[in-house]
Amino acid sequence: MKASDPLMVLASHFALLSLFAIGGANAAIPEMYRIAVQLEGWMTDQQFADLFAIAQVTPGPNVIITTLIGYQAAGIAGALVATVAMVGPTCIATYVITQIWDRFRGAPLQIAIQTGLVPVSIGLLAASAWIMALTTDSNWIAAGITVAAAATGYFSRVNPLWVFAIAALVGALGLL
Repeated sequence: MKASDPLMVLASHFALLSLFAIGGANAAIPEMYRIAVQLEGWMTDQQFADLFAIAQVTPGPNVIITTLIGYQAAGIAGALVATVAMVGPTCIATYVITQIWDRFRGAPLQIAIQTGLVPVSIGLLAASAWIMALTTDSNWIAAGITVAAAATGYFSRVNPLWVFAIAALVGALGLL
């Protein structure tokens, strides 16, 4: 197989990404975007944003984004390869680590590792949010909705569905 074979690219990149997606598949969105849009050109910014939106509204785990990227890149075979590559290594690593992890419950090193992973996962998810905002905010109104949604989520206990409803109304009015 040649180096630019989409199945090989999907398998190698997503297998590696799976091990660094601390906080879930959404933590790897910036790298998925870089590979699918910027490096390989499998899709446009808008197509990536659309696939991300579909993955978020679909019931089930957010790892479905990898399946959709794989499908876009190489059809059904790509969807299968990307999904297995993204979940396979992580499942194996999780099984092995939990066998060891439980033996050291409450140990200072275990507590330090868990405490240290919190800011890492928050940072990765923030980077994902930033990439999606850059990809989807096509005008100042969309950027304003993004900022308002982030501020509402951070500073209040208002249900985020209200922000979605307002955004939908703005879209229905043709302002986006």
